[in-house]
Amino acid sequence: MQELLKVAMPKGRIYKQAIQLFREAGVPIPDDLDDDSRKLILATPEAGMEFILAKPVDVPTYVEYGVADIGVVGKDVLMEENRDVYELLDLGIARCRMSVIGLPDWKPVLNPRVATKYPNVASQYFREQGQQVEVIKLNGSIELAPLIGLADRIVDMVETGQTLKENGLVEQRTIFEITSRLIANRVSYRMKNGPIQHLCDRLQRTISVHSG
Repeated sequence: MQELLKVAMPKGRIYKQAIQLFREAGVPIPDDLDDDSRKLILATPEAGMEFILAKPVDVPTYVEYGVADIGVVGKDVLMEENRDVYELLDLGIARCRMSVIGLPDWKPVLNPRVATKYPNVASQYFREQGQQVEVIKLNGSIELAPLIGLADRIVDMVETGQTLKENGLVEQRTIFEITSRLIANRVSYRMKNGPIQHLCDRLQRTISVHSG
């Protein structure tokens, strides 16, 4: 019996879009395979895969350490976590952007503070701009920080901008565009190159049709 390809998947929006893309690429994933169940491991022998459902931020860790052969993860997480994995494919799904955000009347201040879930991304960006800032790591409701005076600005992911608008905040600058990527464990990519490359080829053809 063929060993299943272990795939780390983030729960939520990316999972739904990735599964749809896999199906369009001809991977036989059952219709009832969704991330709403409480199961954390979903085996699909007909597709030759086993899905490990994880927090988005943990996907590159699972792949780097080899408990998953491949994974689907946002470019934002890849940039922040900086894990030792192969980036195989831009899947072109879950599009959004990483931006610097503040209040409309924001003005530069001495020793500015920036709140974010992405301290490495934020630190690197401001360092490249030649700006010294104090980066404060938060885990939720980043938009609160400028409203309550915790930080002058924030660095966060923006999809539609609706949350910013509702809280009176504006995007000041886009740092980079984000899409989800297919990544692989370095050893798995050698040992299971056949099935991984076969999946990549099928996905690439489907992505090309979408973008064409």
